[in-house]
Order: sequence, then structure tokens, then C-alpha cells
Amino acid sequence: MRLPGRSDPVLKKAVRRYVLAGRGPVRRYLELLHANFMIKPDGKRAKFIQSLAKDARRITDTELDALLDSEWRAGLTGAWLIGFDRRAQFRVRLGDLLLHGNPTYATQGYCFALARLGQPADAALLLSYLTVRDDDPWGIGALLHLDAQLGTHHAAQVGTPSEDGLAVLARIGRICHEADKAT
Repeated sequence: MRLPGRSDPVLKKAVRRYVLAGRGPVRRYLELLHANFMIKPDGKRAKFIQSLAKDARRITDTELDALLDSEWRAGLTGAWLIGFDRRAQFRVRLGDLLLHGNPTYATQGYCFALARLGQPADAALLLSYLTVRDDDPWGIGALLHLDAQLGTHHAAQVGTPSEDGLAVLARIGRICHEADKAT
């Protein structure tokens, strides 16, 4: 795992610019955690989403790789930026992180990004992940979202979704709609 420091200027700059963006004690990664930004009043939520979309277009693939190689806050933020800009070249990497990485809060971002990419390959990655972690509401919510978009029924293979999974499904749908408007 890479940690921001003097020896890694790319990661240090990316963390400062994208992960710790914001003012005051609430930084971007805290807004992304559990999609907390969705409870902001409409105007503040729209401003946050516009900023996220702008940064998703601006960040380089090298910076995204550095964020994904780092700790959970950076990985969470990197995944959300990948999802907002629909950078499909990170699909396999996100799947590997879901399947072989340490389960942390960053998995919320990986699941969102795969839901946003919206292809059958993303559903397959989520289904593989859920065979190991069938209790992850972000995983089931993302897979349910993809099922609805693709006209498939992959989530049925995992079982009946929990209330948390259904809540995440609704949240992901709203976020994807907002992201479509912003990009």
C-alpha cells in the first residue's frame, strides 16, 4: 500500500487535490463515505456533484492508479472519480480490488463505479464479489441497479436483498441520475 509522503509526490498531490478537497473538517472522502453528500440540501449537493464531476474529468489515470494503490480514503475517492467519468479501463482493477483487496469502506466506491460503468462485465464482477461477501449492501445495491439497467436478474443468484441493500439501490440510482446531469 502506498502512503502519501515526500517519497511519492504523485500520490501526495492527488490526495491533497482530490481526497482532501473541501473546507473545514468535512473533506471530500467523508462526503463520499456512505454517499453522505446525498443528504445535503439541493444547492449544496449540486455544487458538490459538479465539483466531483469536474475533478473526475481532470484527474489523470496515473493519479487514479496512485489513489487505488493507497489506503481506503484514497481508494474510495479514486473509485468515485472513476465512476463519475466512466473510465472503463479501470473495470478489471476495480474487480480485483473487490475480490482480492481488504474489505474496507473503499468497496463502497468500487461498487458504485461498477454500477456507473453499467455493462454486463460489471455485473459479472459484482456477482463474483457477492459470492464471497453476500452481506455487502453496496454490492447488492449496485448489482440490483445493473439488473434494472440491463434487464437481467443476476441478484437473484445471491438471495433476497436486505433493507440496506434496497436502500443502497435507491441511492445509487439517484446518484447515477445526478452524475448523468453533471457530466
